[in-house]
Amino acid sequence: MVTDVLFVLLGLGGLVAGAELLVRGGSAIASELGVSPLLVGLTIVSIGTSMPELAVGIDASFNDAGALAIGNIAGTNIVNLLLILGLSAAMVPLALGRQTIRLDLPVMVISALLLLALSANGTLTRLDGLLLLTLAAAYTAIAIRAELKAKTTSLVTDDELPATGGPMWQRVLELIGGIAVVVVGADLLVRGSVDVATDLGVSEAFIGLTIVAIGTSAPELTTTIMSTLRGNRDLAIGNLIGSSVYNIAFILGVTALVKPLDVTDELIRIDIPLMAAVALLCIPVFISGRRISRPEGLAFVAGYFLYLGLLIAFRG
Repeated sequence: MVTDVLFVLLGLGGLVAGAELLVRGGSAIASELGVSPLLVGLTIVSIGTSMPELAVGIDASFNDAGALAIGNIAGTNIVNLLLILGLSAAMVPLALGRQTIRLDLPVMVISALLLLALSANGTLTRLDGLLLLTLAAAYTAIAIRAELKAKTTSLVTDDELPATGGPMWQRVLELIGGIAVVVVGADLLVRGSVDVATDLGVSEAFIGLTIVAIGTSAPELTTTIMSTLRGNRDLAIGNLIGSSVYNIAFILGVTALVKPLDVTDELIRIDIPLMAAVALLCIPVFISGRRISRPEGLAFVAGYFLYLGLLIAFRG
């Protein structure tokens, strides 16, 4: 049992450290090669902070722990929107841009409802995965086109990009090292979590919704808090909404393509509908005044801890 818990802790640490290396190294390489900060933000930062979920999902599928993979995504999106976005708004009220209302919010809701529909039969097939990946590709293309057409400021400014000092080989090593650490961390986390679930007699889905979901959300938490403190509210919102879309459309899409995933009854009846409900809750909050106020942020955080308490009480 002690060894299993140690694996979980080492895995969580590896995911956080690996994601940091991945984003730092990748962003520095992109900057050095002259890639626009917009593309860096939409690709490396958004997908980079979702790499832990991808690594966990693929590793879980190979270990026949599909419930953990899907539970991790459902739990992570609830953490992103209620806890992390709520904390960010509680610190500084978040103003919402036109693209967030017209594109990002609808796609986030559509992806959640699509997952709800696709998983209703108890399995995410390879065809389902391909459909989810198509949504991810379409969202990325439309988002980039909209940003370039509007000639708005990029998601990541020079202040948010890592320092580019040092030789190129060092940045490449950071990128490769980050990927390696994330993969190893995911393997330790999944193996340890499955063993802990078995020892405690709780479901893999429960572990995925709690320990794994909070752990793999650490990169989003770090990015959001830092961007909020720096005054870059667009990055804070974009990171969370973008990650919530990519977690479903890209991460589960790739995972299901690798190996079809079984969806448990609890995930179908409770967790995925709750994730979709949280996405739907964002519609009136986002549209009313086009901002997330401090009271709304605090209500989101309170809602998350209520959810977590009920989850532990009834399914722990």
